[in-house]
Amino acid sequence: MQYDVVVIGSGPGGYVGAIRCAQLGLKTAVIEKYKTFGGTCLNVGCIPSKALLDSSEHFHNAAHTFKTHGIELKDLKVDMPQMIARKNDVVNQNTAGIQYLFKKNKIDAFEGVGSFVDKNTIKITKADGSTETITAKNVIIASGSKPTALPFLPVDKKRIITSTEALNITEVPKQMIVIGGGVIGLELGSVYARLGTKVSVVEFLPSIIATMDAGLGKELQRVLKKSLGMEFYMGHKVTGATAKGKKVTVTADNAKGEKVTLEADYCIVAVGRTAYTAGLGLENIGVTTEERGNKIPVNEHLETSVPGVFAIGDVIKGAMLAHKAEDEGVYVAERIAGQKPHINYNLIPGVVYTWPEVASVGYTEEQLKEKGTQYKAGSFPFKASGRAKASMDTDGFVKVLADASTDEILGVHMIGPRAADMIAEAVVAMEFRASAEDIARICHAHPTYTEALKEAAMAATENRAIHI
Repeated sequence: MQYDVVVIGSGPGGYVGAIRCAQLGLKTAVIEKYKTFGGTCLNVGCIPSKALLDSSEHFHNAAHTFKTHGIELKDLKVDMPQMIARKNDVVNQNTAGIQYLFKKNKIDAFEGVGSFVDKNTIKITKADGSTETITAKNVIIASGSKPTALPFLPVDKKRIITSTEALNITEVPKQMIVIGGGVIGLELGSVYARLGTKVSVVEFLPSIIATMDAGLGKELQRVLKKSLGMEFYMGHKVTGATAKGKKVTVTADNAKGEKVTLEADYCIVAVGRTAYTAGLGLENIGVTTEERGNKIPVNEHLETSVPGVFAIGDVIKGAMLAHKAEDEGVYVAERIAGQKPHINYNLIPGVVYTWPEVASVGYTEEQLKEKGTQYKAGSFPFKASGRAKASMDTDGFVKVLADASTDEILGVHMIGPRAADMIAEAVVAMEFRASAEDIARICHAHPTYTEALKEAAMAATENRAIHI
């Protein structure tokens, strides 16, 4: 065989899996459809959205909190083309980094669409229509996902757009409608709301970020409404959207079945993502995708029904998270090399990069109630945190859920400043099956945001939080 491993796709799962394969001495190649590496995450997902979130947060603070800090500004304005240019530079730095890592690890990279001729033969179709063929002992499918389309709501990529186009708007819209109250919709909605856009979120379910602990969604909705003026239309079923000139009209039915009409300059359709398997030639090796979500079925070792063909990341079951894909890439590489790796899917954290940030790991209260697990809960608000007061970030809380009899931490849920970074402490603790008492007994530096986690753990054990 020409290669030990061929990876189709260079997103977080694909490129990390390829690098780990190379580290383990496997001759490795990567096939990427686009001209740049990094997949959705680096090009039109995690990285560019965080760049815009940071830029917009700087502007929002300059406009609303700098005066309180004793900083006077005049003639504050948004230079949207420069903001987009900075975002593009961040993307370029990251994608170039992947190219460097491939060269460093002696990984061969091919540009084109990779498709199966048979389970060991991959055809690469290039942009000009020419083809070449390579062979491999093992293949890892890491083709990712794309924004989910609604059949009754055609995206024109001009006024009715997806998250991809939302990253390149070179003006500050007066009004924007976001269809979907999940992570992607709320993050992008936050970007423009901070810059002065009137943002309306239309969500079918009764709560935003519905897969996370219910208390987080309730608090986030309250804060986004209070601090950014975002409007929420919960329990609304979108029935259509039309674009005429520079205006978009969205129609929906509310919980009572009444018709609701909203108008805006742009409408972002953010109702989730669908596994991307087009052009892979799965039919040539006898692999069929699931009817719902188009995902590729895999066993407990992430192997498809065809021996030696694996799939990871957004294209298989589970949360569509870059860090999940990365762990799965490493897992498959080590399985191919004969090792026995392990992933605890219950301890993969979820994060929403709004402000305040939202982060969660383990079981939610709703899940524990459904399972009939006896648990105790402790929470601590950031308004009682000295560090949060110093930075004027007092919204939100940390909640610790622990087993009622063993005190083992079962879930940690937080909304507040730097929650995306703080959740790592909870993940480490839970990987080592720590108790709430363990966290309560660990000395945390003062003043820090992480003291809120310690206080919440103390609250969960004998309700003995000190600072509230």
